[in-house]
Amino acid sequence: MSEGNFTLDIFYQSWKNYQDTLKQAIAPLTPEQLALRAAPGLWSVGEIVAHVISSRVHWFGDFMGEMSSMPGAESLLAWNMRDALPRTAAELVEGLDTSWRFMADLLNKWDSADMQHTFPFESDGYHYDNSRSWVTWHIPEHDLHHGGEISITLGMHGLQAPDV
Repeated sequence: MSEGNFTLDIFYQSWKNYQDTLKQAIAPLTPEQLALRAAPGLWSVGEIVAHVISSRVHWFGDFMGEMSSMPGAESLLAWNMRDALPRTAAELVEGLDTSWRFMADLLNKWDSADMQHTFPFESDGYHYDNSRSWVTWHIPEHDLHHGGEISITLGMHGLQAPDV
């Protein structure tokens, strides 16, 4: 974002619009509505939103070593834990905003060279070197996937789903 590339500006603005649509869908939900699930054993709407927030903080903060850029970020990581307490709609909207500002601030300071920087990652015996640009693609991809789950779950329960 720091280079003023028109194509990237469109990408980031569209992602921000998506974020705002998600927040508008979550904001009016009651605790009972946030607890709705598409099926037994699947995450509730509130758990999905908390996972989106926690994942943003994990990848941008923990994985890429930028936690110090956002004081208090560690508390958002805990929202995705198995025994995490349910969050209110207001808390989830604030978490979406906080994680968004965190990512946007970092994206605004990174240049092309920064985006190519890689981070080693081991998973299931495989080694990966994920770049900042890979993470920057992965998080909107992740947001969209889970936004679809939220939309389906709300819609199947007769509630206004985000227009995603």
